[in-house]
Amino acid sequence: MPPFPPSEEDSKSEKRRKTANLAAVFGLWYFQNVIFNIYNKKALNLFPYPWLLASFQLLVGSLWMAALWASKLQPFPRVNRKFFLALLSPALFHVVGHIAACISFSKVAVSFTHVIKSSEPVFSVVFSALHGQFYPIHVWLSVLPIVAGCSLATVTELSFNAAGLYGALISNVGFVLRNIYSKQSLYEFKHIDGLNLYGWISIVSLIYLFPVAVLIEGRHWVQGYRTAIAGVPSPASFYGWVLLSGVFYHLYNQSSYQALDEISPLTFSVGNTMKRVVVIIASVMAFRNPVRPLNALGSAMAIFGTFLYSQATAAGRSKTKVEKITKKDSLVKTTN
Repeated sequence: MPPFPPSEEDSKSEKRRKTANLAAVFGLWYFQNVIFNIYNKKALNLFPYPWLLASFQLLVGSLWMAALWASKLQPFPRVNRKFFLALLSPALFHVVGHIAACISFSKVAVSFTHVIKSSEPVFSVVFSALHGQFYPIHVWLSVLPIVAGCSLATVTELSFNAAGLYGALISNVGFVLRNIYSKQSLYEFKHIDGLNLYGWISIVSLIYLFPVAVLIEGRHWVQGYRTAIAGVPSPASFYGWVLLSGVFYHLYNQSSYQALDEISPLTFSVGNTMKRVVVIIASVMAFRNPVRPLNALGSAMAIFGTFLYSQATAAGRSKTKVEKITKKDSLVKTTN
């Protein structure tokens, strides 16, 4: 006997459950991102050594994943030498993206870094074309508001610093190349889920980053630590900020991978755009950064351009999917 179709009430209940689950996923992701950005900036204001702080954040993520694997809360992935060789390029570009962002955070307001980082789609379109993947004209047009908005935000930014601007731009390059090389070199390791993949990227990235951090900043760390401790009423405050930056750096990345498993790429892209809005507003409120009207307009244009890009790329994917289905149907009809 065939099962009864779900009733209208059951359908509504399922829809409400999915909506509540989606709200929880985004709420947790946004909350963790805001906490990371605030305490990361607090720590950098006292201890302006982004190479060490970035290394510590990767260390926390590595230890977190090791604990999950050891306790069997997260299944340990089946990996081999070929996997680690394929991971070398994505992990290297992850390091570039992470340390460049930390340098930017140490030089300029959090809100400005995130406005510039919203230009990541521009780099994605350009570098994808250089790697043989070409987007249609409407996708290229969708990034123009991002370029215009970031340019306006840059020339009107009160906390402007060249190193902060270049750091955010290089961070975009690093993360775009990480995504491109992840798709190319890790294609055959689809049995490794997003959380485990990010865990191994964190571990390999730490191995890349820490020796370089010692060479670049190591001689300043002891004096920087003493200055930081002298700048707070209680050393526990500084320790807490550093620890929170490390924990929530890993947690928000973990939540983003879990969110991508739960939702469509389009919903994720829109959610990521709104995440930047939430982080920008929260950081402006937390640090009381002055914002000029033209600066706010430029930021809004850049964020809106990111939204247009997500819509344009989603439309392109849908069109490609329809074309593939149509082509398949034609082949079936021809064969029949």
